[in-house]
Amino acid sequence: MQRWSKIFVPTLREAPADAEVASHKFLLRAGYVRQLGAGIYSYLFFGNRSIQKIVGIVREEMNTIGQEFLLPGIMPSDVWEQSGRWTTMGQNMFRLQDRKGAWLCLGMTHEEVMTDIARKELRSYKQLPQIWYQIQTKFRDEPRPKSGLLRVRQFIMKDSYSFDLDAAGLDKSFDLHDAVYRKIFSRCGLSFVSVEADSGAMGGTQSQEFMVYTDAGEDLIASCPNCGYAANMEKATSKLGAVTEMEPTGDGLPELVHTPGKAAIADVAEFFQIDAASDIKTVAYMAEIREGKEAKWVPLVAFLRGDHFVNETKLGGIAGASDLRPMNGEELEKYFAGPAGYLGPIGLNVAKKLHDGGVNVIVDLGLEGRKNLVGGANKLDYHFRNITPGRDFTWTLLADIRNVAEGEGCPQCGTPLKVAKAVEIGHIFKLGYKYSESMGARVLDPNGKEVTPIMGSYGIGIERILTSCIEQNNDENGFWLPPSIAPFEVVVTLTNIKDEALVEAGSKIAAELEAAGFDVLLDDRDERAGVKFKDADLVGIPYRVTVGKKIAEGKVELVTRAKAAGEDVAVADVVSHLKSLVS
Repeated sequence: MQRWSKIFVPTLREAPADAEVASHKFLLRAGYVRQLGAGIYSYLFFGNRSIQKIVGIVREEMNTIGQEFLLPGIMPSDVWEQSGRWTTMGQNMFRLQDRKGAWLCLGMTHEEVMTDIARKELRSYKQLPQIWYQIQTKFRDEPRPKSGLLRVRQFIMKDSYSFDLDAAGLDKSFDLHDAVYRKIFSRCGLSFVSVEADSGAMGGTQSQEFMVYTDAGEDLIASCPNCGYAANMEKATSKLGAVTEMEPTGDGLPELVHTPGKAAIADVAEFFQIDAASDIKTVAYMAEIREGKEAKWVPLVAFLRGDHFVNETKLGGIAGASDLRPMNGEELEKYFAGPAGYLGPIGLNVAKKLHDGGVNVIVDLGLEGRKNLVGGANKLDYHFRNITPGRDFTWTLLADIRNVAEGEGCPQCGTPLKVAKAVEIGHIFKLGYKYSESMGARVLDPNGKEVTPIMGSYGIGIERILTSCIEQNNDENGFWLPPSIAPFEVVVTLTNIKDEALVEAGSKIAAELEAAGFDVLLDDRDERAGVKFKDADLVGIPYRVTVGKKIAEGKVELVTRAKAAGEDVAVADVVSHLKSLVS
């Protein structure tokens, strides 16, 4: 049994000024963590106990489908060069050189290392399927570390990798992970949703995120309250309502209009007395395209409705770009011969197919079938009206490249969508052959033919489970964790340690609870009862047994932190009553 008087729990009355979200504030105030540097945290006694309980749940469930490995956190560059990610990972990767000048990196993820093991050890279809996992520290040079443990540079992740003979096998491995993840998050007490997602730097096809709704989140989720459709903004689509088109002027062909000082969408809409949906927004980029180890920058221009916004993840994925940046003044002059604020689609040297030397033009589906629109004329202080896509300008690709907005129709049933912030706690990918092919993994199939195994990748952010629970379960006095991941399930609070009868009774209750299998903390500090109650409310322990004056009547107070309410319970019934609450 742990006694509060003997352990280190450095609680704070106030959170540091730079702590913005609830989990960051309470993790610091409750003494779970202390910050060493930007995005770098030490886990103290309470924090480590909770992390280890989460790890235990993850390990127990993952052991039902996979085998645990432990891979190096530092690795040579050559395996990353073979997969092609040594350069594409960019500045997010921590890189270093050893004393001989060889390049190494700190592990962000371990697809390459797992694939290296597979290509050296797997020889036959009889060895498949394989699911290998680890629980390992990862490193990422996060550009904006903030929000406590939500955006960090060192973090703990459960990552697993599947190797199957064919797509049907990968489907099964994917579904096994989906089921196990749901068990893990449920056991950790989280309210979560699974959504369609983008695979990002990992590559692959089908991708699914597990998300927790919270205002502390930096991801946006579009979801339908009617049919259950849900997707993050990189994948979300919607049905757009009908738009009333403007009547043409003159002969109906593009008409040049002097629009002095009208560079912003709002100003253009006001000038022409139109809705922003009838203005063409132009967003000009340079896109980095990689061919092997070589990279080149090519022009990439997006056209969409004036009331819509580009989703750069969608755009970059469609264009096959590893990076995007805005065009500078020289590039605007080269490709548009016009200034920012007056850019438009007419007169461009449009690429007939991606990266053939012309300007890569992607038009959003929201402009499909539209007519009589307004757009920049690529000339200072001038716009065209009566622009009709397809008649007055062409494009390289027509695709969905915009962010979905709240209130737009669900793509499945048409119900208005909700858009809310969320935190990602897990992500599962179907990688396909991206790594096994590039790194030369091969096995013999039942016919003795050499084939490439197909892969999946699956991650869980351990700290994000803890932070998400705090975000979902807090009030002005602190937070409460589910018993499964709390540092202790119950704290037995002695209101007066100078009263020997009270101390004896409280110690006996704590011992009985521990014997019954509860994780118990005995608060035997020589502090005022009010101080102890405040600390108990702060530090995340879900239940408190208060041993005070009523012990003379054979009763104690049992407080359920989530309800901020207590009830008198006979001493003889404490164990059974607490068991019923926990179950």
